[in-house]
Amino acid sequence: MARLSTLPPRLSSLPSRLAVQSHTGPDRDRLRAALAPWRAWYKTARWRALRLSVFSRDLFTCQMAGCGKVEGNTSKLVCDHVRQHRGDEALFWDERNLQTLCKPCHDRVKQAEERRSGL
Repeated sequence: MARLSTLPPRLSSLPSRLAVQSHTGPDRDRLRAALAPWRAWYKTARWRALRLSVFSRDLFTCQMAGCGKVEGNTSKLVCDHVRQHRGDEALFWDERNLQTLCKPCHDRVKQAEERRSGL
């Protein structure tokens, strides 16, 4: 009677299914700035003034349907572009294209809408 030998594994090792982020921290920031130079507009005094103007116009109230949360702490508010500007300077600075959203509505609802629409 023949002896049994050890069988080689049938499955090879599988690569990780977790995404590997090639850029993190300052490297990621530099890459994003190079790919979308309009991101620098968010750091200007003009943007900060416009943002506060929109918050005042909207009475520091979330404009998302069904929310209406009033928030006095502006760090918990987002000045959101109704239509994405994609680097269009006129659309970026157009006050009629801006609305006040509370951070939870912006981060959950609005971002999900944008992902679904592929924008």
